[in-house]
Amino acid sequence: MTRPYADRAAAGRALAAELGEVAGSVLVLGLARGGVPVAAPVAESLGAELDVLIVRKLGLPGQPELAMGAVAGVGDETHTVRNEQVLRGVNEETLETVREREIRELRRREQAYRGDRPPVDVRDRVVILVDDGLATGSTMRAAVEAVRRQGPAKVIVAVPVGGPDSCHRLSAIADEVVCAWIPRHYAAVGQAYRNFAPVADDEVRRVLAGRS
Repeated sequence: MTRPYADRAAAGRALAAELGEVAGSVLVLGLARGGVPVAAPVAESLGAELDVLIVRKLGLPGQPELAMGAVAGVGDETHTVRNEQVLRGVNEETLETVREREIRELRRREQAYRGDRPPVDVRDRVVILVDDGLATGSTMRAAVEAVRRQGPAKVIVAVPVGGPDSCHRLSAIADEVVCAWIPRHYAAVGQAYRNFAPVADDEVRRVLAGRS
């Protein structure tokens, strides 16, 4: 396996090899935006259905990279995960203002990516949640908890790279966590890629439509 990965597609192929065979009615959900081009080779390898799951970080005002939590949307429902450590000293009104803004952006992206196509039903299916890597794991945690509420048969977290602590924490809420690479010295997801260019909305649409 070549590391660092050439790009997200290469990471997806490596992740698919790590996953191997997965039994059942499998649905692969790529976390938008960066997880979608990773998820596509995984779905192709498994002969599985591919869809998108949108998770938005709730950035602290003035420090947007610091997450107060995250919000994920599955179907008509949204699910919010709170980071209580960051929320100390933050009032509920501030959190709710940010949450409402990010839910609006979440719904905008759903419309942009799917159009009139409804989200795929996850009930009783084996759901594989794919992102391009794990940093704190807060967005993936929101994704797992949101999907759990919809009654899947099994939830698998699959990422090409992640830190040991994040992978370990997610193993407490997911049925299985597959992390293809846990670097000894790990600071950011981007260090695992030679090409880690931002993923645009148009690319997400192309991938979901099955176009390269």
